[in-house]
Parts: sequence; C-alpha cells; structure tokens
Amino acid sequence: MSSPENTLRILEFLRQNPEGITPNNILAQVEISRSSLFSLLKELKSLGYLEQIRERGRYTAGPRLIAWQHSSPKRPQDILTAFYQEAANAPLDETLALVNREQQHIFVLAQVESSQQVRSTFDLGRQRSDKNAALAVITSTPQKNIKQQGFHLQTYTETIELAIPICSDGVHPEAALMVTAPRFRHSEQSILSHLDALREMAAHISYRLGAHIYAPYQTEESHTPGPTIPLSDDEISTFLSGPWTARLACIRPDNTPHVVPVWHEWNEGVFYIAAWEGSNWASYVRANPKVSLSVDEPWSPLRRVSAQGQALPANQVPGGINALLDRLSQRYLGHPHYSKQPWQAFSVKPDRVKGWRGLNN
Repeated sequence: MSSPENTLRILEFLRQNPEGITPNNILAQVEISRSSLFSLLKELKSLGYLEQIRERGRYTAGPRLIAWQHSSPKRPQDILTAFYQEAANAPLDETLALVNREQQHIFVLAQVESSQQVRSTFDLGRQRSDKNAALAVITSTPQKNIKQQGFHLQTYTETIELAIPICSDGVHPEAALMVTAPRFRHSEQSILSHLDALREMAAHISYRLGAHIYAPYQTEESHTPGPTIPLSDDEISTFLSGPWTARLACIRPDNTPHVVPVWHEWNEGVFYIAAWEGSNWASYVRANPKVSLSVDEPWSPLRRVSAQGQALPANQVPGGINALLDRLSQRYLGHPHYSKQPWQAFSVKPDRVKGWRGLNN
C-alpha cells in the first residue's frame, strides 16, 4: 500500500474513532511496518493533523484535521494561523481556545494551554451542545445584553469562561475566541480586567480574515463612529500595547517627506523602533532626527495616537537589544527571533503624545 493510501487510511480511521487511536490499533488496520508507521505519525503530528495526548499516549485529531472536518469552508487554515499568532500575545496565562459553530453545536478547533499546573483544557474536535460562553456569542440569535456588550461571561462551579466573537465580515459571528480559567485563581472581575486586550485579539483575527470593521451584531447604520473623544494617558498606553504598526514620518535630504510603517514598542513614555538593514529612513533621521509617529486601528472605535519628537540611536534598551527584537517579533509575528539580518533600534521620547477615538480630527 502506498504512503498516500496509508495516510488517508489513518486519517479516516481516526475520524471514526474520535476518542483516539494507538499505534497497535493502526497496525491492525493498515498494512505498514512499525518503523514506517511511527515515521508517518511523527510527520502528521508535526504538520498539525495529529496530536498526542501524552508521550506514548493515544493519537487524536490535530487542529488542521479538525479544521477540515468542522470549520466553515472559508479559509480554515487562515483562521488557525491568525489564532496562533494572536495567542502569542495573550494578556493572561490561562487556556485560550478557538471555537467554531456547526448548526447548534460547537467545536474547539485549537487551543493554547496555560502553563499553570492546574488549568482548563478541551478535547479538540469534540462536539459540545451544552450551554457555554462560546455558543452564546456565536448563535444567530444572541441575547440582548450580549449584542450590546459584544461578549459573554459564564461562571461554572469550578471554571469561568469569557467568549468574544470573531467575524470575517466584521458583523456576523462565525467563531469565537474563548479564555477559560479556574475559579480559585480568578474572579469575574479579574477576567474582565483583560477584556479590552482579548477584544483586540478577536478584532485582529477578524481583520486578518478580511473584516474592515469590528462591530459584532451591529447593523450597517450602527457602524458610524461616535464623536471624537480624547484618550487618557492610561488609554493611550493600553492602545499602544496592541498589535498595531506605527507610521514614522521623517524628512529626506531633499526636504521631501518620507513615511514608512515600523515595528514599535511603547515603554515608559518612549517609543523603541526597529530599523532593518537597508532602511532608508534610518539614514534620514541621522541627518534630521525630527520625526512624527502615528498609530491607528482600522475599525471602531477608531482609536489613534500621534506623537512628535527626535529619533536617536538607542544604546540603552529595556532588557537589552536582543530582548527588544524578541518582543517585537513575538508581538507582530507570534514567535521570537524573526530575522537574523542586521538591524538597529532607535528611540523616540515624544515632546507630546495625543490620542483620540471617533471619526473627526
């Protein structure tokens, strides 16, 4: 039997046995040597089609196989990729799950488990029809308070779940981002203290899937942003900690403007900015360090921040220069050490920073 046939037989056998299968189960069903089987299982596991409950334990469906079986036909791999990249920036160390709906049932497509010794976990691909936070936000007829708030918090005897909708069109939920935590470690208030950061994660996943706004359950008429309201210093810091790139404006030697997107970190009132080898703007600001920075989000509530100051080579960076690169790569790409190419950091201590939310200005 050829390798492709063996692969399909194993995946089909796994589909028929959602509780998991052992290598001995497979050997009884598939004509393959033991060494070839373990090599194939290792490859399928590395690709995300299989997961192993524990070392030498049963094999179960991985996120890519689950996405084939249960997700909507719209880009299952896109939503998985977006989830894993965003999960790297989770604001608290509790289990984070990506949940999808099929009719009146939900399926956990993927999860990033907490590193805590006591933590909540899910059986990937296992159908759940019980009332839970994710089902409440994905349903086509959500409760009035969920439509108004844009999330649902549900408390059980031992755990707390917070679910926030994911909408590829910005309006109609088709999946949910859900965090679950033990009640002995968190109260409703402590979970809700991370709501803004988690909502930004759900919005960013929606944006990656094609959304131009993030306004779950709202009508077209309700997308109109409200009046411009200044952001407080705390609100500015919270916004600048999100996964937004900044636009840096500087002056070329011929006195014409130059604007470029840059990775940035806002730390104790200072912007730290990455300049890769060959970045023209780095030479421009050495000649004329006066710069402006702007950061904005593309959906409601349309927050944005602008700053002006001088961009100077950063010799002192919190945690060191390599740690800054790790943090930037983790923030924007979901993993550290993105590039080995030469780079340098600049710092901008703004003369002034202003922030707004709303449409005007």
